[in-house]
Parts: sequence; structure tokens; C-alpha cells
Amino acid sequence: MLRILILVFALFSSFSVHAANPQVEMKTSQGTLIIELYADKAPKTVANFLQYVQEGFFDGTVFHRVIQNFMIQGGGFTTEMKQKETRAPIRNEAKSSLRNEPGTLAMARTGDPHSATAQFFINLKANSFLDYPSRDGWGYAVFGKVTQGFDIVEKIGALPTTRQSTVPPDQPVTPIIIESVKLLSEKP
Repeated sequence: MLRILILVFALFSSFSVHAANPQVEMKTSQGTLIIELYADKAPKTVANFLQYVQEGFFDGTVFHRVIQNFMIQGGGFTTEMKQKETRAPIRNEAKSSLRNEPGTLAMARTGDPHSATAQFFINLKANSFLDYPSRDGWGYAVFGKVTQGFDIVEKIGALPTTRQSTVPPDQPVTPIIIESVKLLSEKP
């Protein structure tokens, strides 16, 4: 039995060393996005995101914060605007060479650089002020990019929002639902 476990581990390890970046499909109420995850540049962030994907955590959540010409944020609230419970925060990987460019995914966080859990945002434009080192000396860790469906991201980014005294602010007037997120494949 031990030999079988060692063999499986060795095969898995050799596969992951040679595997390309994984892709996920994110179905939203506005259309489908294909996202390449940069496991080669932000391995801990991608592993964290994929664990949430495998658990079905994002299914039925919403893009709860939309700011035109900036970003769309999701991954933490239900359609009833209840914040979901998450795992422990991860270490910030913003020091990579990745930049907050149009279509890139980055981890949302609080003022604590190492507070990211499940929430992410997709940049609508180049937001270099979020890159390492930002004002707080860290930045926001980019870990993927929309490779298909950026027009849908732009469409979501242009939708009307409300600035009522609700938390979080900048909610779309009509909820934008993340219907499902699933791992597609390793990029060839």
C-alpha cells in the first residue's frame, strides 16, 4: 500500500511540475468567461482559488461590487447579500511580475496585505496603482486572466449600480450571479 501511495505521489508530482496553467469556466448570468490561472507565478493564490472552485464555494455567489472603469468584484456574497464564511487568509503573492492589467484577476483584501480569502476582482483597465509595491508596500496579487469573455466583463462593468447605505457599496441594481465555476483543463 505504501508503495502505491509513493508511486501515485511521484506521478502527481511529475505531472504538476510539467503541467501548464489550469483554466476555469465561470458561468455568470451575463455569459461565460474562460480564465487562465497563473499557477506558475502565483501558486499559493491559485491553489487557494482552485480549492474554493472544487468545493463549489463560488456557485450562486454574485459580483457584489462593480465600479465602472475600474473593476468588478465577486466571490464572497450570496444573492441575499450574506457574506459567506471562508477559510483562513493566504499570504500575499503580489511580488510576482504580474500586473493589474485589463482582464486580470486579483485577490481582494482588506488593509492587511495578507487578508485575502475567497473574494477576487477582475480589472476593467490597467490599475497600476494596485501593483507591487502599492501605497502600503504590497499591492494586490494578480493570479489569472480572462482569455475569453472579456466583453462580458466590460458589460458587467457598465451596468448601473446603487450607492445605498448597504454593505458592500456599488452593488449592481440587478444581481449578477456567478452560476458556476469549474476547472476545465490544463492549458496545452
